[in-house]
Amino acid sequence: MQDIRNIAIIAHVDHGKTTLVDKMMLAGNLFREGQDLSDQVLDSNDLERERGITILSKNVSINWKGTKINIIDTPGHSDFGGEVERVLNMADGCLLLVDAFEGPMPQTRFVLQKALQIGLKPIVVVNKVDKPNCRPEEVYEMVFDLMFSLNATEDQLDFPVVYGSAKNGWMGEDYNIPTGDITYLLDKIVEVIPAPQQLEGTPQMLITSLDYSSYTGRIAVGRVHRGTLRGGQNITIVHRDGTQEKTKIKELHTFEGMGHVKTDAVSSGDICAVIGLDHFEIGDTICDYEQPEALPTIAIDEPTMSMLFTINDSPFFGKEGKFCTSRHIQERLQKELEKNLALRVEPFEDSTDKWLVSGRGVLHLSVLIETMRREGYELQVGQPQVIFKYGKMENGELKIENYDNTKGGNSAEAGNQNSQLSTPNSQLIKCEPIEDLTINVPEEFSSKMIDMVTRRKGEMTSMESQGDRVNIEFDIPSRGIIGLRTNVLTASQGEAIMAHRFKEYQPYKGDIQRRVNGSMVALETGTAYAYSIDKLQDRGKFFIDPGEEVYMGQVVGEHVHDNDLVVNVAKAKQLTNVRASGSDDKARIIPKTVMSLEECLEYIKEDEYVEVTPKSMRMRKIILDHTERKRANKE
Repeated sequence: MQDIRNIAIIAHVDHGKTTLVDKMMLAGNLFREGQDLSDQVLDSNDLERERGITILSKNVSINWKGTKINIIDTPGHSDFGGEVERVLNMADGCLLLVDAFEGPMPQTRFVLQKALQIGLKPIVVVNKVDKPNCRPEEVYEMVFDLMFSLNATEDQLDFPVVYGSAKNGWMGEDYNIPTGDITYLLDKIVEVIPAPQQLEGTPQMLITSLDYSSYTGRIAVGRVHRGTLRGGQNITIVHRDGTQEKTKIKELHTFEGMGHVKTDAVSSGDICAVIGLDHFEIGDTICDYEQPEALPTIAIDEPTMSMLFTINDSPFFGKEGKFCTSRHIQERLQKELEKNLALRVEPFEDSTDKWLVSGRGVLHLSVLIETMRREGYELQVGQPQVIFKYGKMENGELKIENYDNTKGGNSAEAGNQNSQLSTPNSQLIKCEPIEDLTINVPEEFSSKMIDMVTRRKGEMTSMESQGDRVNIEFDIPSRGIIGLRTNVLTASQGEAIMAHRFKEYQPYKGDIQRRVNGSMVALETGTAYAYSIDKLQDRGKFFIDPGEEVYMGQVVGEHVHDNDLVVNVAKAKQLTNVRASGSDDKARIIPKTVMSLEECLEYIKEDEYVEVTPKSMRMRKIILDHTERKRANKE
């Protein structure tokens, strides 16, 4: 029987997790001589490489001195919590990777908490010790305090610590003495992480993730919990709802290196891919044909934020995308539901071309939108809304009932009506999601940050100085975080580091004013001219350049005052032969403000959509016609 270690890697965004795995794969001789493909093998899709974040969990395995080490990569963002919880079920231990300067961050805390609850044995790796002004000893203390505050057991607190620099390819027990390679870390993994328990009996395997191959269809991935699975074996799939289905395994694959290798049998403790099953979901159990026994399914955190998705009905629809109809978008959202556990999709108020999509946060939903955009879809999305719930006070404690308001609609009234919603019972208290927010800024900007967050109903919980920077922690409603990042970066001259994670539901904190400035809206469809933009520049900043096509109702800029202003940017200069001394000045145009997808989603108001197509992103009013919009506002 082969010796196996299953290990999950936990780290905050950008602490060097994917780089470390690449180096481990080099050490396990996964690449041919002279072939160095090690540059971010795990973050393999374009989106992950551009943003430098891990979105999907992936498996790799290496062979080290006769032991097979299965390495499972986990996303650091709590927005992808659905991914994290599934994946940790496959591991027996975890590598906690921490930056030697920054120390443990809020999102590290999120994944670590889940890992410690399951009972995984941690190894702490303090990475980036080659950075100037790093503080490995302090960081080690901080990790210990963090684990202690997360109620780790005695055994978990007795963790080994490894110092090193993944980028430079070394790990050792003393950060002052660089070693030449990472063998110390791999030896520690084999020594400290327990081997999986060998359970004899009828086979059981919990499906924890999906793979897809255009050749064989959907593939179930999971860890064999008990017994042995064989290729060609008859099995029973027990679904989440308890229903059973008899079927047969066509092929079994184990993970070797970055790919799959076909095998005849997989015994308990190893991670494998099962090919040839038709109907299965994540959380189902593969078990014995005669005596099926299901494993407990995976509990996933509920979504906290929803957005309205609709077809693109702007005047420019269908010019850039391949998939524009409601049927295409509906099918794509259904396909996403199969593998994205924390997502919910519901039709919006009996409409056939609008859907209410709920997820774990703006980032979770924007990654879905960005992926669809790259696949050639055109769609429009409304302003993100938080999901309210209702609770009761029992013995001085708040108990959340599951009355949610997602039917409230994508409008400002939805937010305000909810307070007068026909609540199921007058005793119920309206609750909203609260997040832990950490902002790290230079000292001179700290007062601005505190002012900004408290205006959005945030409460400061702690503040500590680290050299010339300050680490401030807040509890803030999720509503308050929408649109906060741009303001924080502007106010701190781009110096702030901001991270947040969902904490709990608390009673509603009151109204929050989001964006103060109004929009500048195009009056008619046409080409924007430098002449008209130049004359309008003192009215606000623009989101378009001269020469761009605009349509009536498109948001072309931000007004300096709080009301919307309808402007005609498609007005050209009258070419007459009348000359005047001041009329032929050169137009000096300030470059447009470029916004990312998240910034657009956080920027729009209740009566606006973001139009997303493969080549462009535009903001627009829901009602395009200027006079109709006025009439609707009066009503």
